[in-house]
Amino acid sequence: MTTTFPDVSISTERLVLRPFEDADIPAYTEMMNDEQITAWTTAPYPYTTADAEHWVRSAAPAQRTGGRGIALAVTEFLTQRLVGTVRLHHTDWRTRATEASYVTAPWARGEGYATESLLATAKWLFRDQRFERLELRTPADNTASQQVAQKTGAISEGVLRNAWIARTRAGDRGWSPVRTDLIVWSLLPEDLEGGTDHLAEFGYASFTELA
Repeated sequence: MTTTFPDVSISTERLVLRPFEDADIPAYTEMMNDEQITAWTTAPYPYTTADAEHWVRSAAPAQRTGGRGIALAVTEFLTQRLVGTVRLHHTDWRTRATEASYVTAPWARGEGYATESLLATAKWLFRDQRFERLELRTPADNTASQQVAQKTGAISEGVLRNAWIARTRAGDRGWSPVRTDLIVWSLLPEDLEGGTDHLAEFGYASFTELA
């Protein structure tokens, strides 16, 4: 049984989702220092160039080769500018289920990029990889992330109480941890079929990188 995802690129009308490259390091460093990303993720703060180099050159590739999931850089098709990331993790190969996380650069928010990239990933996951479940977990106060889940057609399944530690600004003292609930969402293959298949308008396609 296959237990790793292929080295893949996924394209839509506006975006290309691909493996990280060294050229992404400056933009990724800048993006990960955004306060909204700091607040809702476990990324180091401040996020240094060395952190980005470790992610791009080691940690992100190891997610795929180690069978844990896959991390994709989301870029604009026309400009090739980094607009965000989509990551699959906590992958269960026996049940063909995985969890998705996503972040978007501050300058790219409000354009629908997160929804578009997440839908493209879901379509590839269900159609090409024959997965049966994609799970999302959004902090209760992160309304932007919840809106992305809703726009993809994901179904809210319930709340994991007090299950996440977010961060909040603590004046001159930097950031302080704060506990919050997680809302659990799911997408299944049938959720993207027929009238709910949003990807026709995005020109979805995927191709596997040849070694």
